[in-house]
Amino acid sequence: MTTVTLTTRRSAPRFGRLQTIGLLYGIFGGLLVAYVAPNLESADKSFAFEPPKPGSVPASLTFDPRTVVFATGVFFVLAGVVSLLGPRYERWSRAALLVSTILLAPLFVVLALALSESGGTNVVQLLVESLRLGTPYALGAMAGLWCERSGVVNIGIEGMMLASAGVGFTFYAVLGDASGGGWLWFSIGAAIITGGLVGLLHAVVSVSFRVNQIISGVVINLLALGFTSFLRSQVIVPRGISTGESTSAISLWPLTEIPVIGEQVFEAKPIFFAMFVVVTLTSLVLFFTPWGLRVRSCGENPHAVETLGINVIKIRYQAVILGGLIAGLGGAWFSMESTGGFQENMTGGAGFIALAALIFGRWRPWPAFAGAMLFGFSRALGTRLQILNVEVGDFSIPSEFWQSLPYVVTIVVVAGAIGRAIPPAADGLPYERSK
Repeated sequence: MTTVTLTTRRSAPRFGRLQTIGLLYGIFGGLLVAYVAPNLESADKSFAFEPPKPGSVPASLTFDPRTVVFATGVFFVLAGVVSLLGPRYERWSRAALLVSTILLAPLFVVLALALSESGGTNVVQLLVESLRLGTPYALGAMAGLWCERSGVVNIGIEGMMLASAGVGFTFYAVLGDASGGGWLWFSIGAAIITGGLVGLLHAVVSVSFRVNQIISGVVINLLALGFTSFLRSQVIVPRGISTGESTSAISLWPLTEIPVIGEQVFEAKPIFFAMFVVVTLTSLVLFFTPWGLRVRSCGENPHAVETLGINVIKIRYQAVILGGLIAGLGGAWFSMESTGGFQENMTGGAGFIALAALIFGRWRPWPAFAGAMLFGFSRALGTRLQILNVEVGDFSIPSEFWQSLPYVVTIVVVAGAIGRAIPPAADGLPYERSK
């Protein structure tokens, strides 16, 4: 009898996404160590944590940028090396790359200070500004979350927010002369209702008539752009009201008494605080209520839900309209909280960035919120770098470069998230009742 011995060949380590990212971090770290750090001037800079106050020294942290950049570069190199060691060290590799990604934010601020004449910057204020600028992205992400969790793709978030911003401020200018008071809150309510009506339009077209949901979203974006342009030129401008009084800041006492961060974080405008309420309620309702379970089920397997006697079309209508109402609140932030006025296309692609945050967060509320804050931070950082007047050699970096930073971050985040983020199974698929 002939005995056949089977031998297995151990497969070579796969060079995948993790190894690619680690290699890029390693190369970047090497450049920081070998080129960037040695060419920085040795001058102490500082991170302030509170505004200067008469008679007291604000809390701050002093550091040498060369040392910080060198140490960060070394860590990046080590993270890259660990990522190439194979599957046995994958857990360590993921942790090292996560820490490396978190270190990018302070690294950019340190480099900006090192390349500017400023001696320091307030980092708590920078983070608070990130939260405030991330407000429309977070609200847009929650709007998209409700729609897509129910199985309806919504790339019309941009149009929903733009229409709400335009209609809301039109009410404010015509009825209240944009002078505050009760008409301001009435107009914010009108903006929210406008978002809900646009959501209803999207539901009718994509759910009832089963039109391609991408096309429906594109049409909504174009319709909102044209309609709000008409409102501005034919209604707002003839009244001679270009700007008005925006919402006033409110304080959440006694949280404002917390040292260092109290006044900076807990004294803000109402839609900013409402954003946290919306995200919290979205998470609770979507994952801890029967109706939230139905919404999620409609986005995964609507025909199985139908066998339980649940009206899938009704659930999708409710979810899309709710998403529109949330997007309407985001639109009100633009025209009646952030600027107190309305300009054409003032949302500036916020709806699309919100979709990127949604993908980054894998269609879950708090991770999507974190993605929105990442984009808010990129906007705040771009503004801060303009103020610091960063120069590389004798070349002053133009402001247009910093203004494009959020969109660059959007491309990087979406490119990194697609392939790992899996949407709801029935997302984008038209539903038709079983015979």
